[in-house]
Amino acid sequence: MAQTDGGLTVWPKGVPPAGAARMSFENSAMMISHRVATGRVEVHQAVADFVVVQSGTATLITGGEVVDQVTTGANELGGSSIKGGVSRTVTAGDVYVIPPGVPHWYVLQPGVEITCLLIKVTKK
Repeated sequence: MAQTDGGLTVWPKGVPPAGAARMSFENSAMMISHRVATGRVEVHQAVADFVVVQSGTATLITGGEVVDQVTTGANELGGSSIKGGVSRTVTAGDVYVIPPGVPHWYVLQPGVEITCLLIKVTKK
């Protein structure tokens, strides 16, 4: 359970309380992302993702061209894959930033999982 004391909210051992998978602030939010399979391509046009990989591993593909691009929300795009991006392996302990407008796609091998702490900052 989250602990709130003196204006500080704590997620013990990095686990958010039930029903509170995200904490939002004026222009930022914090969340835990747990993936068990390859998802869709994401492009946040107005949000930067500051990422700390807590456990697991994935191939992170960034840049390039979004295949089958669709609008998924306000300032948000998605797609089925990325053509011509840069691939890199990310694993526990890695820290990186995905700037606004950069396509990104986490590709997981079968049976592999990844858990990340995300700080999402909206550009003003």
